[in-house]
Amino acid sequence: MRIAEIQNALREQGLDGWLFFDHHRRDPIAYRVLRFEPAQTVSRRWYYLVPAEGEPVGMAHRIEPDVLAALPGAIIHYAGWKEQTAALARLLDGKKRIAMQYSPNCAVPYVSNIDAGTVELVRSLGVEVATSADLVQMFEACWSQDAYRSHKEAGVLVDSIRRYAFAHVSEALAAGRRVTEIEIHDFILSSFRSAGLFTDHGPIVAVNANASNPHYEPSAQRHSEIRKGDLLLIDLWAKFDRPGAVYYDITWTGYCGETPPEAMTNVFGIVAGSRDAAVKLVKDAAAEGRDLAGYQVDDAARGHIAQAGYADYFFHRTGHSIGEEVHGNGANMDNYETHDERRVMPGTCFSVEPGIYLPEFGIRSEVNVYRGETTAEVTGEIQTELLRLL
Repeated sequence: MRIAEIQNALREQGLDGWLFFDHHRRDPIAYRVLRFEPAQTVSRRWYYLVPAEGEPVGMAHRIEPDVLAALPGAIIHYAGWKEQTAALARLLDGKKRIAMQYSPNCAVPYVSNIDAGTVELVRSLGVEVATSADLVQMFEACWSQDAYRSHKEAGVLVDSIRRYAFAHVSEALAAGRRVTEIEIHDFILSSFRSAGLFTDHGPIVAVNANASNPHYEPSAQRHSEIRKGDLLLIDLWAKFDRPGAVYYDITWTGYCGETPPEAMTNVFGIVAGSRDAAVKLVKDAAAEGRDLAGYQVDDAARGHIAQAGYADYFFHRTGHSIGEEVHGNGANMDNYETHDERRVMPGTCFSVEPGIYLPEFGIRSEVNVYRGETTAEVTGEIQTELLRLL
């Protein structure tokens, strides 16, 4: 169990406890952090308090008395709603400030899993509810050495598959053979399977205006042909198909011809400069031992694009946490979609992927950045110019 680790983290953050709550498995974070599977079906509310000091205590309904049996500590049983409130008051007695899977103003929706009514109930008992966002990051987003190795090893394979995908397009164009977005999409998925890699969706293969839709994905019913003179964007992500593996997630762009139009090379240069400004900020902060929040990384990237006059064409966050899910539960590089004040913690990894999306084409450049104790690194290859797909 992680009880001792959780208690150390609570003391570091000046919290009296972490209150876990669930009903009908609405909060998967609770089960993952506590590392337990309920002993029976969860159809009633349960609570589990890990205090900063002392033994944990749980609460379970009398018709599901063993739901928390796998966890240490005494269990208080309740049935009626009045009894539930009284039992919760006993559970929280003496506690002034506790963490829950709550985020003020839903600033971090990834952890905002507790309903407003339950937060109101806890507050009505005289207890302040703080966000568990940074606690969740500690236990969900910080990688083990095995996870780091799996990321680096997957990155080598994904980078190779990315090269083959662009080469496949080049060869088809040179031979005068028709090639489409969905063909390259399926080629990448087949290559992932052959390499022992897994992805839950994607990849994105998009030409011209399709690349201006950041989450475009071709399908058998909706796709475009890739022709000479097109801009081609490929965004692909994958991890090893085994427990504990983490994702590698990149985006590269190319021009289907020898000499890209000046507008495309100009936009690529601005996007790459934005990416590099964000990466430099993270590296400098790590080297100086300076705390850095996700929103500050977004500001560095977004400021570069705004200075070039393209602020209105960059309409998503700069990056997302990466873990066992491609969008993980660590800090996002975001001061646009949300104001993410979470610390960029050592042991976490995230994407840096600014983009400029014009009506006629879109360009994004995505790398993964791993923050260590005193250093930060881009974990794979870095695109420095538009590919020429001759």
